[in-house]
Amino acid sequence: MSEQNTFEAHAVAWQPLPEVIERAQLTKFMAQTGAQNFAEVYAKSIESPEEFTKNVLDFLKIEFNPPYEKLLDTSDGIEWAKWCVGGGLNITEMCVDRWANDETTANQPAIIREGEEGEAKTVSYKELLAQIEYCAAGLRANGLQKGDAIGIHLPMMIETVVALLAVNRIGAIAVPVFSGYGVDAIASRMNAVEAKSLITCDGFFRRGKAVNALQTALQAVTRCKFIERVFVVEESRGDFEEEFQKRRLAKTAKPEEKLSKAVIYQDDNEHTEADLKLIFSVWEDLIEEGRNYLSEAVSDYVSAEPTLAEDPLIILYTSGTTGKPKGIAHTHCGFPVKAAQDMAFGTDVGQGTRISWVTDIGWMMGPWLIYGALINGATICIYDGAPDYPNADRMWEFCAKHRIEILGISPTLVRSLATKGDDLPKRHDLSALRAFASTGEPWNPAPWWWLFETVGNSELPIINYSGGTEISGGILMGNPLLPIKPCSFPAPCPGIDVAILDEQGNQVEKGKVGELSIRKPWIGMARGFWQEPERYIDTYWSRFDNIWVHGDWALQDADGHFYILGRSDDTLKVAGKRVGPAEVESLLVAHPLVSEAAVIGVPDEIKGTAMIAFCVLNGEQTSLIELRTELKQLVAKDMGKPLAPSKIIFVSALPKTRNAKVMRRVIRSAYLGEDAGDLSALENPDAVKEIAEAAKG
Repeated sequence: MSEQNTFEAHAVAWQPLPEVIERAQLTKFMAQTGAQNFAEVYAKSIESPEEFTKNVLDFLKIEFNPPYEKLLDTSDGIEWAKWCVGGGLNITEMCVDRWANDETTANQPAIIREGEEGEAKTVSYKELLAQIEYCAAGLRANGLQKGDAIGIHLPMMIETVVALLAVNRIGAIAVPVFSGYGVDAIASRMNAVEAKSLITCDGFFRRGKAVNALQTALQAVTRCKFIERVFVVEESRGDFEEEFQKRRLAKTAKPEEKLSKAVIYQDDNEHTEADLKLIFSVWEDLIEEGRNYLSEAVSDYVSAEPTLAEDPLIILYTSGTTGKPKGIAHTHCGFPVKAAQDMAFGTDVGQGTRISWVTDIGWMMGPWLIYGALINGATICIYDGAPDYPNADRMWEFCAKHRIEILGISPTLVRSLATKGDDLPKRHDLSALRAFASTGEPWNPAPWWWLFETVGNSELPIINYSGGTEISGGILMGNPLLPIKPCSFPAPCPGIDVAILDEQGNQVEKGKVGELSIRKPWIGMARGFWQEPERYIDTYWSRFDNIWVHGDWALQDADGHFYILGRSDDTLKVAGKRVGPAEVESLLVAHPLVSEAAVIGVPDEIKGTAMIAFCVLNGEQTSLIELRTELKQLVAKDMGKPLAPSKIIFVSALPKTRNAKVMRRVIRSAYLGEDAGDLSALENPDAVKEIAEAAKG
């Protein structure tokens, strides 16, 4: 990384007021544990991870039946740490049952969901529990059971929450995939986990246009070796009636019988060989089967399947920065507990809090939102649709309408909304908002300040959050007790023993750049990659003994604030100096005509590595020759001439995953004409072709 620290000049932008500190969940945790301030909370959490974790479990009121025998077991090595060993825990009971069965919270909203068409629906905790029970019983009636992998291919809707928790409730393993994934992306993930079933929908709307999710799912499941049952939520049946009726099947198997291989269409008898193993059901039929199953008082029925705390709960796929997607394995006591902890301590979510996050079930923040909010007894507020459709102020309208308190929003979306006009947030009553939160990508200063000043009136904190799917949430995170600098992370998450290390594994001084690492186990750590233990060890545990190396460059400034400076495997060495792409990209997007930028390194005979920058313009007309010169001078002024890009290429879009992560390895491969590897996670594969063509010009 460049030794120049571009963040040192940043001053504190937000200070917590006494009333914010007083009401904070973190303050309540401090009172429970006897800590005097956040520094003491954090120090105790890394000195004694077991005691801290026990306190977190007590704070969240997580109950085990039977009690766990050992809180932490590292007998197989720190890499394979087990938590709450021997404890009985089906996390769905902590998410829903305790609130639904308490008369003071039974009728509290658990979910508020609004679609693009503007129609909103609210489900109470009591109603949510009933839906989960019916769905779980329906899954059992269809032969699905503990240990089975079940795919979830849905947009963010109430049925998505029900499906996730119903799968978990029967002890099965949920495998969410992005609602907008293509055939290959879905099929490859379902085959990797040997999924027995897929829950999908007929379609959904984006910018007023119907997206035929059913057609994609149908093509995918015919390539899946193990899927035998497909359940279809009729979200947009009117738009896909013909397709749906062709595929709808009359099932012949009774609940207690083995899966039928017969396929009977309602309108004809045409079928393919691949269809022969598939049985399709509509969601309403699944729920009705569950009702009947429960009313028949099946002898072996149990409300929530008895599961152990370390039983597998969910496999979350992440694209990573290199290679094929990784299936991250998590347990009942892992991902949900860490999510709930971070949500409570970082974003200050407690019972009744209304939290919204612009996300999808296929990104870790979808399950994070569901588990974290429900464990805390909060209300999940879901907007499913384009956040600037049909009007550019749709996001702010949604927040005002539903009195959102915590809004999770990405820097990419903020950059887009900022171009729509400063007056749009002012049109709506956003007085319920208490904080913004953000994760998934680094901030640039300009959009950060726009959100803070224009939308938040310089009064609301932006809780920056960084970690990953493998972490179950955060390594670094702001919180209501600490001052915030623009784009910074004020502290590590409690319980995460953070270190910034040099190439030899030694702690670097403040102001120096190093590898973001973790030195002790935490409850949310991945239980490996699904059926790829060697790859898991090689990816995170091979650099230094007993230390997790996350793959991010980071630094801590003199005041203790942290900054993420990009992926360490993206680091460039130009003219003998290490440079992080994020540093150069931040300078490029500071230009008013540049909305996005990505920087890669390519072989160069003189410099060793030449820096190539790809920029997306905001649409205004300008002389590209003059703009290239301006941008090179902009970087050279800040970082020196040797570190200015050798070439700047203007493109219409950058290749991104569906959680807005720019795929630099794909850009580099396309530019060099090399095999870019797995592209199934990309939202916009056409951007790769444009870069390849630009390289020829």
